[in-house]
Amino acid sequence: MAPTEAHFIAPLTPGAMPGCLALSAEAGWNQAAEDWDLFFRHGRVFGVLEAGSPLATGAILPFPDGGFGWVSMVLVAGTKRGRGLGTAILRRCMAALEAQGLRPVLDATPAGERIYRPLGFQPQLGLTRWRGQGGGEAPEGVRQLSTADLPALTDTDAKGFGAARGFVLEALLGRAAAQAFGAAGGSGFVLARPGRQALQIGPLVAEDEAGAIRLLDAALAATRGPVLMDLADRWPGFAAHLRERGFTPERPFNRMALKRAEPFGTPSRVFLVAGPELG
Repeated sequence: MAPTEAHFIAPLTPGAMPGCLALSAEAGWNQAAEDWDLFFRHGRVFGVLEAGSPLATGAILPFPDGGFGWVSMVLVAGTKRGRGLGTAILRRCMAALEAQGLRPVLDATPAGERIYRPLGFQPQLGLTRWRGQGGGEAPEGVRQLSTADLPALTDTDAKGFGAARGFVLEALLGRAAAQAFGAAGGSGFVLARPGRQALQIGPLVAEDEAGAIRLLDAALAATRGPVLMDLADRWPGFAAHLRERGFTPERPFNRMALKRAEPFGTPSRVFLVAGPELG
């Protein structure tokens, strides 16, 4: 019996967390346990198990008010790749979302895109990952955020992302309060989250590049150590600022949706996304 048959793919419980973390670490990804926990608590994690440990995983976060759901954590153990496990897990994630009337959306690497396009996924937004170091002077015109700001943050983020995800923002604010800043007048914000290898800065939503750069510099000034961020390709001025600060681009991503090229939300306000894990 092939390991990719449907009944071998089952929902996982939080007890599978150590195995899930081992898979993402093996792949060189940046996820921490708190990232996986968001999927266990607010979505679903699927897996192919062997001796109680996951050989492959995939996860979903539904956003019913936006009409779509996020697909992430599609991972296969190195010794089991090339057997169709990843595609089978992806199809299970897609089916789970489509059963709820939601359109699957994901951030794809070039290698992943070769799998997703034949399944009907269409690109919506080009992204590039940048890596550098924290530090620098704190700018004026921004303020530290607190949990009292969550309702306003959720509304501002939903306009850019395309759906309300207050539980994600609350988790990020709790994990990296030192890097949470808002623009004067509430026109934008930046959040972050510590990962296994580096601090991931994002999401960052702003009205223009100048405001976005101020928010970024505030988050960087509150950070020491390695930093990752995923920048929308439409912002060359922001990219130039990153280069001036010593950041280097690492790899491209494409935000893709099943049979839909029109972006959700308003991409013209989105500078940094939360990462391919969370969108």
